[in-house]
Amino acid sequence: MIRFSYVFGVLLLCISGSVARAEGEMEDGFVRLFNGTDLSGWVIPEGDNGHWQVVDGVIDYDASSEAQGDKNLWSENAYRNFILKLDWRIKETSGLYDTPIVLKDGSYLQDKDGKNITIKRPNADSGVYLRGTSRAQLNIWCWPIGSGEVYGYRNRQEDPVVRAAVTPRINADNPVGEWNTFEIILLENRLTVLLNGKMVLENSELPDLPEAGRIALQHHGGPNPDGTFKPASSLVQFRNIWIKELP
Repeated sequence: MIRFSYVFGVLLLCISGSVARAEGEMEDGFVRLFNGTDLSGWVIPEGDNGHWQVVDGVIDYDASSEAQGDKNLWSENAYRNFILKLDWRIKETSGLYDTPIVLKDGSYLQDKDGKNITIKRPNADSGVYLRGTSRAQLNIWCWPIGSGEVYGYRNRQEDPVVRAAVTPRINADNPVGEWNTFEIILLENRLTVLLNGKMVLENSELPDLPEAGRIALQHHGGPNPDGTFKPASSLVQFRNIWIKELP
């Protein structure tokens, strides 16, 4: 009886906390991008065959979409300037990945021959696309640099100032299996990202960013022929997705 009462009490706290958070978001001008019940407002990849789904009130993905083309989950609407809030978690890692070491300036640690030094580490990989482009993707992964970096800009940017600015200041990720919270502020071509309440990017410039575009939850990796997963697969979940459009 004591155990039941304890579990019931925790459940009530979680429900009341979720309700309070929703009331706070709506009072602050946010609208839901995910209703917690189904994928209304999102475009499921054609031929996905149920791999993007809602399970126990969260968007669940198993990295196994059967779509022949784009496998990402896209918002129906496009957005320009906004604050986007969402919770995400990596359910489990999908194997050992040759992980490079990203330095504070966004470059890679290299050996004397100019080759990237890598370490095999447990990994999984997903992300959030902004303004409809994979270039403006906030990474979700297990790299030492942490989640929230803009890989498409950091990895292909010659300007050292821009490259350093899209590299996370700190690794603010919670351990695999635990929930994390992104607060993403995009104003024109300037991006600020908070992860679990810590600022990982501050007013970072994204040159040549499209003026508007849809948001995507990223597919990455997937199953091998033998049923195992590639070591950077998107075994992820998302919940509490809210957006507030800015002038």
